[in-house]
Amino acid sequence: MVAAVATIGVTAVPAEAASTVQIYRVYYDSPGKDTGSNKSLNGEWVQLYNRTKKSVQLKGYKLRDKTGYTYTFGSFKLGGRKSVYIHTGKGKNSSTHRYWGRTWYVWNNTGDTAYLRSAKGTLLDKCSWSKNQTSKYCHK
Repeated sequence: MVAAVATIGVTAVPAEAASTVQIYRVYYDSPGKDTGSNKSLNGEWVQLYNRTKKSVQLKGYKLRDKTGYTYTFGSFKLGGRKSVYIHTGKGKNSSTHRYWGRTWYVWNNTGDTAYLRSAKGTLLDKCSWSKNQTSKYCHK
């Protein structure tokens, strides 16, 4: 009976829930009109959060949308219990903000899905929305 309970506990947890780094929030509708300015592009971002106390190396991790637009991390360590924001536009990378360098928007205001994959291609987390609001909290 104990073995059955342990097996149930293992299979009941989806892979996304067990991920160390998760998509915490997607701000998919930047403030104001979608003019394509760098300021407007950087108003669109994805917040990743490291749930553990240990740093995680994100080199090779990929963040993408349904269309296939993909941001790939270079060598970057996300500290324990820390967040990093991936902005669509251009800017200077730091320990808390990374920049995709795109010249047009990635995240659809009326519905899209953000996927986070490990360097090996394993799906770590995903977050979908279908309402035209401004952002989506993926984990609370």
